[in-house]
Amino acid sequence: MVEIRPFKALHYNPEVVGKDISDLITQPYDKIDARMQDDYYARHEYNFVKLILPREDNRYEIAARRLKEWKEKGILVRDEKPAIYVYTQEFNLRGKKYVRRGFIAAMRLHPFEERVVLPHEKTHKGPKEDRLRMLRATKTNLEAGFVLFRDDGRVREIIEEAIRGEPVFVGRDDFGTVTRLYRVEDEEKIKTVQEVLHDEQVVIADGHHRYETAVFFRDEMRSKVPGWRENHAFNYRMTYMVPLDDPGLVVLPTHRLLLKVKMPPEVLEKLKKYFSVEEIDVKDAEKWLRENADTNSFVVYQDGKALALRRFRDVSEFMRDEWSDAYKSLDAVVLREVILKSMGVEDPKIDEDIAYERWIEDAVRKVDSGEAKVAFLMNPTPPEKVLEVAKNLERMPQKTTDFYPKVISGFTMMPVSEDEFL
Repeated sequence: MVEIRPFKALHYNPEVVGKDISDLITQPYDKIDARMQDDYYARHEYNFVKLILPREDNRYEIAARRLKEWKEKGILVRDEKPAIYVYTQEFNLRGKKYVRRGFIAAMRLHPFEERVVLPHEKTHKGPKEDRLRMLRATKTNLEAGFVLFRDDGRVREIIEEAIRGEPVFVGRDDFGTVTRLYRVEDEEKIKTVQEVLHDEQVVIADGHHRYETAVFFRDEMRSKVPGWRENHAFNYRMTYMVPLDDPGLVVLPTHRLLLKVKMPPEVLEKLKKYFSVEEIDVKDAEKWLRENADTNSFVVYQDGKALALRRFRDVSEFMRDEWSDAYKSLDAVVLREVILKSMGVEDPKIDEDIAYERWIEDAVRKVDSGEAKVAFLMNPTPPEKVLEVAKNLERMPQKTTDFYPKVISGFTMMPVSEDEFL
């Protein structure tokens, strides 16, 4: 069962910084490069980057010291009453306007093997060590995780009611995304949200490293706190939760580029046993992919030509028996197992053999300029497919999902020290 609880968020003091915190918010820590870090530092004395990614050498100690100082100065304040926080993101994409809507709550932590909170991608040691050191130093969830859940309509109604009111905070990021935060304190509404999630599984959309770090920290705290209780805050993680059927839940495709080899004519001939092949104008690639998303479809671009491949025959002979049908059906898996391996491309190294692009135009430009030999243009992975694969505890190939936009940091924090309870 998925258990969520309201919490008393720590956040910027609107009496000091105002309700528009555009100059204080940031992208997630792992999306901040050195230039962005410098820009954030220059933008505001209390910009959130100074907590999640200080540029000083002793950044973990500095972050903990700043957190304490900002609370003492009244820059950061704590809500007096527990709440869940409706969090909306308004953005434009490819000429269309979207609003992604969800809420932030404290979600009970479960190791992945308990099959309550499900991963969909692999994690790496380095980022987990970094965030664990930050969590130990600050004893605060500085950034929210991001998970998807099935709603029966009741959560949507609560969100719709909340956003008719005035937001607690609003902020526009450098990409034009406008994020708004609303507080929901009504106990009956919170109970309804808890009931909707009670018998569900959730899948992590973004923040796998931080989630695993939080589970490790939980276990550490349990070993250090005699007689720890189930309502200790360290048993939970501040989490942004979005319904799978939310109209604003956008997953972008991630196009693959091979940097050293092209698609040979003889391989293309072999693939015709499984794929129909037609030449199209590359300007129509996005439209063609969208219209053929009911099966595995790709646009192969090289030498100035775009070839549209649509699968019409079963390709399970290329797959491992132990893989689920959902996993075998993923475009990224079919591309890897059927097309790339037919080309002799196995285990390509990032930036050496393979590169990834979010936008078709960028992928095409890199092929035209000679930076890449061939581009494989793809459809995005549907959110329901992410959950379906995750329920089998299978991890998707790298760069299979790109949830857009990122969850903006700086709106809420959740203390998880040994004297914090929910």
